[in-house]
Amino acid sequence: MRAYIITLSDKGYVNEREDISGKVIFEMVTKNGYEVVNNIILPDERTLISNLLKKICDEDEADLILTTGGTGLSKRDVTPEATKDIIEYEVPGIAEAMRYNSLQITKRAMLSRAIAGVRKNTLIINLPGSPKAVKENLEFVIDELSHGLEILKGSASECARK
Repeated sequence: MRAYIITLSDKGYVNEREDISGKVIFEMVTKNGYEVVNNIILPDERTLISNLLKKICDEDEADLILTTGGTGLSKRDVTPEATKDIIEYEVPGIAEAMRYNSLQITKRAMLSRAIAGVRKNTLIINLPGSPKAVKENLEFVIDELSHGLEILKGSASECARK
């Protein structure tokens, strides 16, 4: 499966902050057998983000898009809105599971506005911006993503456990 990583950070985009979260995602997905097709940094600009997400999905560049950053309460945090602008449907269980797991670690997890959704044959998941939170959230869901992607792509048809 192909993964595309997008870090949303105004400071990272202008090289005022190192992108550690994108590196954490890269290490985790490659360790789990994904091919990373791109790993980029963008500023927190809603139209820019939604246009890129749409292009990746519509041109079938990746099976999974993982974003990091822009999911908090700052006025510049627009990742969930940019994602909602282009998805066909949400997959709320992924974001709910990540928040549930994170709440066991910190009450601040309730402040996350991250979402997950699908456009065409691509699953998009918003992750938090902090490297620690990225690791904790992705660790909790990564094992189930391959099955979800197989269902989405039509290569698996059964969800029932035996």
